[in-house]
Amino acid sequence: MTAPRPGTLKQLRESSWQSKSVKDELRDNYLAALKSGEPLFPGIVGYDETVIPEISIAVLAGHDMLFLGEKGQAKSRLMRSLVRFLDEFVPYLDIPGSAVHEDPFNPITRAAREYVRNTPEDEVRVAWWPRAERYAERLAPGTKFADVIGEIDPAKLAMGTSMSAEDALHFGLIPRMHRGIFAMNEIPELDELIQVGLFNILEERDVQIRGYPIQFDLDVLILFSANPSTFNRSGKVIPQLKDRIGSLIQTHYPRERALGIEIMEQEAGADAAGVFVPYFMKEIIEQISVSARKSKYVDHASGVSARFSIANYRTMIASARHRGVRLNEAPAVPRISDLGHLPTSALGKLELDLMGSHQMGERQVLEAIVADAIRTVFEEYVEAHGLDEIGDVFAKGVKIEVGDMLPSSEYAKRLKRVPKAWEKAFEVNTGESDAVRASCVEFVLAGLYATDRISRGTRHGRMTYET
Repeated sequence: MTAPRPGTLKQLRESSWQSKSVKDELRDNYLAALKSGEPLFPGIVGYDETVIPEISIAVLAGHDMLFLGEKGQAKSRLMRSLVRFLDEFVPYLDIPGSAVHEDPFNPITRAAREYVRNTPEDEVRVAWWPRAERYAERLAPGTKFADVIGEIDPAKLAMGTSMSAEDALHFGLIPRMHRGIFAMNEIPELDELIQVGLFNILEERDVQIRGYPIQFDLDVLILFSANPSTFNRSGKVIPQLKDRIGSLIQTHYPRERALGIEIMEQEAGADAAGVFVPYFMKEIIEQISVSARKSKYVDHASGVSARFSIANYRTMIASARHRGVRLNEAPAVPRISDLGHLPTSALGKLELDLMGSHQMGERQVLEAIVADAIRTVFEEYVEAHGLDEIGDVFAKGVKIEVGDMLPSSEYAKRLKRVPKAWEKAFEVNTGESDAVRASCVEFVLAGLYATDRISRGTRHGRMTYET
């Protein structure tokens, strides 16, 4: 609608605005987006062929949805992204003290109906509700019945309102999201009493508070999220509630490492400004997450979030930037030795499998995972380029010391006895900067160590590679 927007009920009736349910509104705008070919979920990577088609079907079917997946699989972001398919603004009755954004043509509360019935249409005020405010989200742990559904308001009772009257009720988030979207995260942690309270809302769309039924047609799209290990556990989610959720949307981690890298770079954003990251370093950071998800030492039920990769990527970049400033090197280029700082960002995000890890501590598990990631990526490059000659050099007694605070120029001096390293560090030539060469050489050395071709000693932040 073009400005100025109608400000009274009479003006609204004379305008082109039509009343529709929130699910119809969502469906119509979604179909328009599909027809235009615009990106449906900007910023969501790796779901074009799997998750997004399922969401599309659910939206067009008018279903409430459950997003089921491990932590860090963009469940909350997907739920929030649905807001963009609502109208930019919708009109509502501007009634002082009302907790519900009433459809001017179809009011649902007794107070709103009486207001419209007893007031001339040119005096019934209409305001406009922006789409950004038509979404509410709640985390299940600690949530009370009154928070999401409602409660008898003792203050209103004290003022003489009858307990059997609708006016005595204080509405929770779901009734307040009438004509909007409500999302509940981690539904298995929701108290059973609240789960039972959701039965009628999902099916009949009415609300019952302390046995008092509010008979009105509640218009709301309800979304849920859950972790498979808890959602599928017997007794965590009442079967009748599961039965009332229209569509289950199964999310997943990136199925290709390149997609994980794309997500990692997208989320790191400006954090990487002024830092040149060789692609193999990006591969290693993402492979650390892939290896962690496969590790027998990590609790698979807990999962390894995409935030694990993002936090580690930022830590690596921060270490490189710190070196660049201290040693006046530009651009800063991350190295393998920068991964020594990963425990600060990684340890709090890994949950160990107590049966698989046995006596291993978190740091030992992380070291094993990082070593596995380096070996995996390194062997992919070795297959194409072959680096056995460098390993043979160490058999002659050569030792090379590296570290995250060693100037890049020092690498050339230390490697004069093994000049082939410059050529073998996959496509690094004499035109590259010292910082890029240093990063490549550390990768080669770490790869040789990870594949048991040479040994490594660590002391005071420095690493020495030898036979």
